[in-house]
Amino acid sequence: MWTDGKEFAVPRTFRLALGLLLCLTCGWQTAPAQDKGVAKGADSAAMHVGRGYDAEKDQRYQEAADEFQAALALDPSLTRARYQLGVCWVALGKAEEARTEFNRLLKETGGNPQVKYYLALLDLRAGNPGAAIAMLSPLVAHPPFPDAVYYLGAAYLEKNELPSAEKWLRIAAQADPQDSRVPDHLARVYQREGRKQEAERQFQISSELRHHLDEGTQQSVTCSQLLETEPLDQARPACEQLFDPNDSAKLMTLGMLYGQHGYFGEAVAPLEKASRLDPDSWEVYHDLGLTYFRLHRYPEARTALEKAVELRPDFFGSNALLGAALYTLGQDDAAYKALQHAHALNPGDHDTADLLFKEAMLLADKEAARQQYATALGYLKAAAALHPDDEQVRQKTAELSGRAAPTARQEK
Repeated sequence: MWTDGKEFAVPRTFRLALGLLLCLTCGWQTAPAQDKGVAKGADSAAMHVGRGYDAEKDQRYQEAADEFQAALALDPSLTRARYQLGVCWVALGKAEEARTEFNRLLKETGGNPQVKYYLALLDLRAGNPGAAIAMLSPLVAHPPFPDAVYYLGAAYLEKNELPSAEKWLRIAAQADPQDSRVPDHLARVYQREGRKQEAERQFQISSELRHHLDEGTQQSVTCSQLLETEPLDQARPACEQLFDPNDSAKLMTLGMLYGQHGYFGEAVAPLEKASRLDPDSWEVYHDLGLTYFRLHRYPEARTALEKAVELRPDFFGSNALLGAALYTLGQDDAAYKALQHAHALNPGDHDTADLLFKEAMLLADKEAARQQYATALGYLKAAAALHPDDEQVRQKTAELSGRAAPTARQEK
């Protein structure tokens, strides 16, 4: 079952100036049973997937699409990569290419709700609201994205079925009171029905919400500038204006700003609050895990980063940081697995490769102490692939190979 994926959607997003933004990060949630994710051993495909996620995170959608296409050329079974490719095509306005990928995914996944959501958006953009309604209607009981209900209302509005449009837009307003598009469309419904006073009120609400969003952006710019130029005590009053207990985007922005300026202790409260408001955001858990890690709160970092990886399995940053946290906690088997996947996603990251090498050597020693020589040699082989010229690896390999041979003869 693929779960909710808020970060894929194209809805209202709180953005920042100065490069500090909550972008339309396109991560993948829990993989379906038939999805192989990034196939074990398929390092080249995994590398392209990792690069694709990094480019997508920064809204470099064409570059991301190129990477996902390269991954799929090597392994067409990478369902998550195909999904991300479709999302990139949507972001780039390439409807035909997006529809091709999502139609294929619709068959391969047996009608995944997230795939249906994007196909409905494509139908709506193509001027086919009837098809969008048919696709969205079965989804709204358990919508894959919060704004699915808004799009259903918008589709009914486009068809001029005003009672249904009003019904679903009212439900959308309850689901996300901060989405300025919803009152705007409700106002259009009321205008067509001749309810001028109600229409004007909804237009006013929409305008206020947009102003609130613009105000939040200005607050973030002011906070960032003060953190750059003033002591924390002087910057704090302006920054704390972003601490809105009902707005996860503002809270996450505040946590990011504190963290980027080295105030990790101050970043914890807004990020923790944001994670409770938006428990399906991989990004908030990644930033929370990074903050805990910086504060040497490694057990809490592990918990947050495990959630981030669960929500977005193929993001290099979360996997690498999780591996580092597990290594620090002495949980070597789990650390090796996380670092191995991170290395496959980004083989060029030397810090991850070095830490994976250390874990391979530690596990080789542990297995040798248990006289599990074949397993130990497997870890040494992995270490040798990372550092081919390491003399210690050669010596241990030769030593354990000598021990393994008599053991194998005795077993026979």
